[in-house]
Amino acid sequence: MPPSYRPNSRQCLALWFPFLACERAKRGRSGDGPDAPFALVARVGNAVRLAAVDRLALAQGLAAGMTLADARARCPALMTLPDDPAADARELDRLLAAMRRFTPMVALDPPDGLILDISGCDHLFGGGDALADAARRQAGYASRHGFGPNAMAARALARHGGKNMGDKDGDVAALPVAALDLDDGALAALRRAGLRTIGDLARRPMGMIAARFGEQAVTRLRQILGEAASPIAPRRPIAPIRADARFPEPIARTDDVMEVIEHLLAQAARQMEARRLGGRRFAIRLIRSDGARQGLSIETGQPVRDPAAVMRLLRERIDSMADPLDPGFGFDSVHLAVPWTEALVERQCTLEGEAQERGEADVIALIDRLGIRLGPDRVRRLEPCDRHLPEAAQRLVPAGQASTADWPMDPDRPPRPLLLFDPPQSVQVIAGVPDGPPLRFRWRGRLHEVRLAEGPERIAAEWWRRRDGHQPGGAGRTRDYYRIEDKDGRRYWMFRHGLFGEEADIAWYLHGLFA
Repeated sequence: MPPSYRPNSRQCLALWFPFLACERAKRGRSGDGPDAPFALVARVGNAVRLAAVDRLALAQGLAAGMTLADARARCPALMTLPDDPAADARELDRLLAAMRRFTPMVALDPPDGLILDISGCDHLFGGGDALADAARRQAGYASRHGFGPNAMAARALARHGGKNMGDKDGDVAALPVAALDLDDGALAALRRAGLRTIGDLARRPMGMIAARFGEQAVTRLRQILGEAASPIAPRRPIAPIRADARFPEPIARTDDVMEVIEHLLAQAARQMEARRLGGRRFAIRLIRSDGARQGLSIETGQPVRDPAAVMRLLRERIDSMADPLDPGFGFDSVHLAVPWTEALVERQCTLEGEAQERGEADVIALIDRLGIRLGPDRVRRLEPCDRHLPEAAQRLVPAGQASTADWPMDPDRPPRPLLLFDPPQSVQVIAGVPDGPPLRFRWRGRLHEVRLAEGPERIAAEWWRRRDGHQPGGAGRTRDYYRIEDKDGRRYWMFRHGLFGEEADIAWYLHGLFA
């Protein structure tokens, strides 16, 4: 039996990823330039400060909390990106899930650490050191680790030990008092009293420590020394939503199979209702008596748990299949899984909003049916983009994809047409004055007399995207937009591309038509 196997002792492993935020951000950055000091920044009050730094920036004397101006004065080559705590939290959750291959008892130590209870598990991997090395390789980030008989001791050794420290007597006594993780005021008071290490503090009476430095100092000290409990709250894996049906005799009729699937959907709906979830992807696997397997899967634009709605989509999928279900000598079992779920909370509908919500549900159902027949990537909708140019202010995305942005609602902005030409169409214009609205224009060989003109609405050039100033899509010039109505009552959206006296080769374009 390996010497590290101690069935009656508790053993915790703490993993600390000191540069997690920066390493995660650099992995997602497009283009790999030369290594340079890197930091994440965030606005704090009226100042932009460093939220996290990488190893190179730390070696240059930079630290979290420093203003960006001071950091650039010390390190002009500093590269930065905006801080994203939500992405860091998701990455830490992913690391937690990866650590479950070593032990089911894994807890978060936010924002950049994990605690593993490896009691009775380390011998399966060749000992604690071998397990720690495997866990650090699995994570793929720069890290430090520490062992301890409890979570607080392991955490303190990982974060404040001089190196990756094991489970050795006297390790915690040599740690600085910062390992207690107290507030700055309490730590400053401990240092003023000459108490620099955990050992210095442990030699003092607990009553005196509580009176001078607070009860929390005593609690943390006793936890690190193992005199008080230091429990962890492991993140339990969420049970998958699934339902299975096995038959004593194979079934071969498609109608019978569909009835079984509907029964499984009702079981899955009860599971999702208990968790207030709805399914976005439903996967069905059918096992034939000869061992062959067939699969069906559908995706929905919104979370649903109504078996009837899912059955309608499944029938659409089966009807659109080039190779329909082949039961052979019959199916022995049917398995249903819902791998993609989202929150679905029941809403109380008002009389006024009932018709509107019914209309929205009908549109979503239509999108789902078209996606099943044509493919989800062939049914698209417009989503807003953060661009100034009208033709670039939206993009096409799959209609079932969750929206990541809201359409801007600016009551002060003049109305714009629903129909846009891409690219804008060239027109010949006669204006009363060079920088005035058109009096008449020729479009598609027909002359139009202008009855009303409103404008201009000026859209400046996107100078940071400057490409070709001679083309309307190049964003190289200023645009002056006018809302035009001709004598027949038709309304147009036109713009003059360029400013007289400042930009050459002035041209006019028709960009859209009002209804």
